[in-house]
Amino acid sequence: MKILRRTVAFLLLLLAGPLAATGLTGCARLSGDWTTASRESAGIGPDPAATPDAVVQVYAARAFKWRGAFAVHTWIAVKPERAPTFTVYEVTGWGVRRGGATFSLSSRAERGGGGRALQVSEGAPDRLWYGARPEVIADVRGPRAAAAIGKIRAAVASYPYPDSYRTWPGPNSNTFVAHVLRRVPEIEADLPPHAIGKDFLPNGDFFARTPSGGGGQVSLFGIAGVLVSAAEGVEVNLLGLSVGVDPGELALRLPGIGKVGFNTETPGGENVAAAAE
Repeated sequence: MKILRRTVAFLLLLLAGPLAATGLTGCARLSGDWTTASRESAGIGPDPAATPDAVVQVYAARAFKWRGAFAVHTWIAVKPERAPTFTVYEVTGWGVRRGGATFSLSSRAERGGGGRALQVSEGAPDRLWYGARPEVIADVRGPRAAAAIGKIRAAVASYPYPDSYRTWPGPNSNTFVAHVLRRVPEIEADLPPHAIGKDFLPNGDFFARTPSGGGGQVSLFGIAGVLVSAAEGVEVNLLGLSVGVDPGELALRLPGIGKVGFNTETPGGENVAAAAE
């Protein structure tokens, strides 16, 4: 009985964050219409015309409708040196639902149907995710970004599920971004705990480097696991919901909410400063 009570208490703790997040995201957004939701620039990304340096950025924004109470959607934007625009890499479920593939744990990916989850486009890197304002998770510029862009393109090409999508536990948009980040540790991006799908390890792997490159993790198909890293701290994942502590930033990592602490900083400040190195 004691084990049962503790298990129930832990599950309630995991669900407390998403319940609180329903108030943070707003009831109107949770029941909105995607066809009328804004996809305009948030005005936080650099202007390519005024930014000759190479740029690599990782963004996160609340997922659409009820999913926003639990998770964020993440994507990667790159701009080579003196390029006139950004290239945005992300995974969505729209194309797959229009006739693409579904995913099976028994294989790498079930392909067919013509839909495609992996999307590559050019334009503003900081567009609202159907009404949700994004935040910058990582920002790398200059020679360091230029060196990373080739690796990012190779990592995108190696993603095992370009035609497949599953909201939970993955593969989804966060699975894709985590896959790229693990292969380009120079970005040093700390994906938030409510990036559900980041712990779904491709190809059925149980062990992997953390997305930040600063540690390691064990994961059972993204449903249960543990992550330990100098960047992310310690994080426990159960049913896709993650809770943990980040001693370096004196922060808690909470499901549905993200990082809350006394020493959290806007991601990218250190990386931007390192551009001249």
